[in-house]
Amino acid sequence: MFARIQSVYLILVFVAIGILPFVFPLWHDASGPFYFMKELLYQILFGAAATITVMSLISFKKRLNQFVYNRFVIILNLILLGLFAYRSLNLSGEIAAISKKDIGMFLPIVAIVLLVLANKAIKKDEDLVKSADRLR
Repeated sequence: MFARIQSVYLILVFVAIGILPFVFPLWHDASGPFYFMKELLYQILFGAAATITVMSLISFKKRLNQFVYNRFVIILNLILLGLFAYRSLNLSGEIAAISKKDIGMFLPIVAIVLLVLANKAIKKDEDLVKSADRLR
């Protein structure tokens, strides 16, 4: 299970989506650092992405299901990224230059890149299995 490179990528995605948002704030504004736990929508999206990533990691024998789970997590991360972009454009205090974006806003980008790499590795494994079945 963990000997395959896509499992390593999926573990890194889980770390980026499931653990690092607790450590890094999304942005700082006049009221202080803003963590994802302050809004229910961010909690739901981060939680769903982390849960589906774990489901994908567990279903290592079903590569096609793993591929679909990863695509769904990519969609969730794109939604998160869109919400972050909308929020960063409408942050209060932008005129006074009080607010600043933090590394937490870029975690979905890291997760998307890792998920794309995992999907490429899954596709490569699936093609290898299909070619081996063809030789039989």
